[in-house]
Amino acid sequence: MRLRRAARVILVGAPGVGKGTQSERLLSRFPQLSAISSGDLLRYNVKSRTPLGIKVEQTMKTGGLVPDDMILRLITNELGRRGWLSGSPPSLVTMASAASADITPADLSMPRVDMDPNAGASLSRQASEDPSASFLLDGFPRTAVQAERLDSIVPINWVVSLQTPFDVVMERISSRWVHEASGRVYNTTFNAPKVPGRDDITGEPLVQRVDDSEEVYRRRFQKFKETSEPLLEHYAKKGVLWEVHGLSSDEISPKLFKEFEARFS
Repeated sequence: MRLRRAARVILVGAPGVGKGTQSERLLSRFPQLSAISSGDLLRYNVKSRTPLGIKVEQTMKTGGLVPDDMILRLITNELGRRGWLSGSPPSLVTMASAASADITPADLSMPRVDMDPNAGASLSRQASEDPSASFLLDGFPRTAVQAERLDSIVPINWVVSLQTPFDVVMERISSRWVHEASGRVYNTTFNAPKVPGRDDITGEPLVQRVDDSEEVYRRRFQKFKETSEPLLEHYAKKGVLWEVHGLSSDEISPKLFKEFEARFS
């Protein structure tokens, strides 16, 4: 289905609510919608040894949290790479300085690590309306403070709050089993393995993740509530928040598609 205007979307949901499933389904149904994941950008830059990636790796190795400035820089750089920003400052790295500093050509597309990602960069007028500049942003923002920082660069125009009762999610998570080597996930309530406790393909034992225990999940859920409530309030004030309720991903998806199409198709 074709979009008639640009969609800049964030999905917000508690761990285990099915945010990843809904993201995949939206991306599959609407080809003009692309994914921008802060986690993927972090891993790519670390692997590619870009100046920013090296800085991020140093932070992660010492057990520190990657600062908001770095995440914003990754996102603005990705938007700039796609040609969706205007007014962003030029990189101070040149071919000459790159040669003397052993910086690869790929690094030239990265902003200097000491540059302010907010210094004049914003979504271009063309990208703000062009359906092909539609994206689903994953992993950021997670707090109201981060959302405020993002607003000045990229005005998000739809935030979806996925709502499933706590007890339903808890049951779903406690029934989840994983094949560690491949990452295949099973659920004894709706996607059970053919042989209980065994992977369908290899026959190897399945395990439950440590963070799938009720005690751990309750802590994660409480932390999510503490950070997400101000975040959702921020977007509610901007008039872009929409809530959808359901007991399963299959119940939520049709509602999500219908609303998305009404807004952007």
